[in-house]
Amino acid sequence: MVRSLTERDRFCVSVLAEHQVLTTTQLAQLCFPGLDVAQRRLLRLTRLGVLDRFRWHALVGSEAWHYTLGPVGAALAAAGRGADPPRPAELRRRALRLAASPRLAHLLGVNGFFCALGAQVRSQADTALVSWWSERRCAEHYGELVRPDAHGVWEEGGRQVGFFVEYDTGTEPLSRVAAKLCGYTELAAAGGPRHPVCIWLGSAAREAHLRRVLAERPHHVTVATASAELAAACGTGPAGPVWLPVDTERRRRLVYLAGPVPAGPG
Repeated sequence: MVRSLTERDRFCVSVLAEHQVLTTTQLAQLCFPGLDVAQRRLLRLTRLGVLDRFRWHALVGSEAWHYTLGPVGAALAAAGRGADPPRPAELRRRALRLAASPRLAHLLGVNGFFCALGAQVRSQADTALVSWWSERRCAEHYGELVRPDAHGVWEEGGRQVGFFVEYDTGTEPLSRVAAKLCGYTELAAAGGPRHPVCIWLGSAAREAHLRRVLAERPHHVTVATASAELAAACGTGPAGPVWLPVDTERRRRLVYLAGPVPAGPG
């Protein structure tokens, strides 16, 4: 059965091993040419035990399926690390914890940010999502100083930018969001990377309010804000010209958050 798995199937396994859970739509953006193809293949992988899935039933219709690793997928991921596979009972407990976690929406939001970048890679030849680290992996590398929600490296038009993501769900006071930047300053002072810190918010109004808070605080790393609302209005995604660095008035593309910005539209 394992021999029947395609390279795309194995990529889905590796992504879920790192990022825990993705919806059908997110996996379709990242790996498949269309939603119908994704639905059929993901159902097949679930029946084979490569993936598992859950969803909450609503009064009208149902929520999207949320996919995690099944016993076969978890065994493949463990073999790649040279580790023993988890027992099926442990996998079920993990899935239940995810389904009940108050941080599930936040995790899916962060993953959706990167799946949108993956979708652009599939449609634009000169782009690549070179690296995508989970919060867990970031904690292993930087946990004593800072806990970013994710780290990525984006390539576009022959340029690359490494960046940290702070994904805002609108539940924290803006002062607490701004206070997280102290850790990035400490990381840079300790010789760590000085990647731009990208704060992704839900609404343009909350972004404007946050920028007023940020303007009152000193910061020693590049900080840029953007909102999902603005990106949707512009018909673009996180890679597009939606990022507004603090202390500037010109939005720019993600890849231009580091280094000089070319003349003309960003």
